[in-house]
Amino acid sequence: MTDTRPSFLATGRGKLTLTLLCAIAFLDFIDASIVNVALPAIRRDLDFSVQDLQWVPSGYLLTYGGFMLLGGRLADLLGRRRVVLAGTILFSLSSLVGGLAVNSGMLVGARLAQGAGAALMLPGTLSILTTTFKEGGDRAKALGVWGGVAGAASAAGVLLGGVLTETLDWRWVMLVNAPVCVIVIIGLFLLVDDDRRSADLSRFDIGGTILVTSGMLLLVFTLVKAPEVGWDAARTIGGLAGTVVLLTAFTVNEQRHRDPLLPLSIFRVRGLGITNVACLVAVAGLISMFFFLSLYMVNILGYSPMKTGVAYLPLCVGVGVAAGITPRLVARAGTRPLIVVSLLVTGAGIYWLSRIPVDGAYLTDLLPGLMVTSFGLGMAFVSITTAANANVPADKAGLAAALLNASQQIGGALGLAIFSAVATSHTESLLADGKPMAEAMTSGFARALLVCSIFLAAAAVVALRSANTHGEATDVQLEPRPEQVSAT
Repeated sequence: MTDTRPSFLATGRGKLTLTLLCAIAFLDFIDASIVNVALPAIRRDLDFSVQDLQWVPSGYLLTYGGFMLLGGRLADLLGRRRVVLAGTILFSLSSLVGGLAVNSGMLVGARLAQGAGAALMLPGTLSILTTTFKEGGDRAKALGVWGGVAGAASAAGVLLGGVLTETLDWRWVMLVNAPVCVIVIIGLFLLVDDDRRSADLSRFDIGGTILVTSGMLLLVFTLVKAPEVGWDAARTIGGLAGTVVLLTAFTVNEQRHRDPLLPLSIFRVRGLGITNVACLVAVAGLISMFFFLSLYMVNILGYSPMKTGVAYLPLCVGVGVAAGITPRLVARAGTRPLIVVSLLVTGAGIYWLSRIPVDGAYLTDLLPGLMVTSFGLGMAFVSITTAANANVPADKAGLAAALLNASQQIGGALGLAIFSAVATSHTESLLADGKPMAEAMTSGFARALLVCSIFLAAAAVVALRSANTHGEATDVQLEPRPEQVSAT
């Protein structure tokens, strides 16, 4: 029977709700990159060492990725609005503390708290979107807007960070969050229904929570530190081995627990696992692209923070255009061909950028590659987000959102760890051969970007095994496995 219910997205309240949810996502995504161009000013003001400065961006990624699964599950158990509100309050307060920081420890602590707040905000927000917009094409359109916001946020973070740092002060890259969070909190009360639940927390999977959070934190920490201490260092090998032990114990615990934190039945949703793997591999290359291009613009081309940010503006526009047309393409062709094509296009754009010369010019050496990348990026985020949330039952929406975003955070940390080692190794080799610093650094950046493009191609190959969905929603409940029912 044809669904004749009116479109919620076509109403004023529906549009405001989608705007609110995307604003929350934008806050979370943008804070992963907004501090990058402010790092030199932060180092001068707060007397950071070069080694400790990395924890300004990495501290956020550490807790963001580490607490993501917990945030998603709490949203499903306690109510999405309640958990998103708690995360937004924590995010706002930690942003204020960071903006007013008087020493390096205070700022790093604030960034760790920010990441934890974001981990509570994002899974619940995406699950509110996927359970609110279900009628007709509403869900596909809403996911299209969400995907566009996600795709453009990293570039917009560099843009906004540069503008705020150069026109006001680096502290505003943190302080700007507080007034936006106040608006978000008001909007949540006005636009989102109170879905609080009375979950039986006496059966809450405390053991699983400790195991998976510890495992995720150790994994991200190890990846962040690997370029500094070395991939063959005992510390890195031990960290990776410890991660395997913790996550293996977590899997065993989930199979036996009566009310698991991560019901393994969710992986019976067609294509969910493969889509998340493809996302992880793709984001590893994408996040690193922004990192190395920004270093190239600042250190080789001599761009100011603002000029570096403005250089990404065409990419933001391209992502928005591609994201806008992708929902209609998903409805016709499905997600699989779009994911594969978009990742190959993005990889081609990054390959173009990997040919940067020492005396590069923006119009000839950067802009063409950025525009190719932008169209692939906008299409990729929309189609991947749609595929990762299709056919997910409402009571697992927060968990599915957490899995997708955890894949993104781990991918980002993994990519920076691998490609930083690639760039550094190649640069040091050229310096040892007597090459000038600028030439050696540029060649190192280019080598890293080349490997980034290979990762995008690999992600496209993985995506060939993903399900071909059209963004359909379902109210089907996934039944637990028999052993989960009988186990204590």
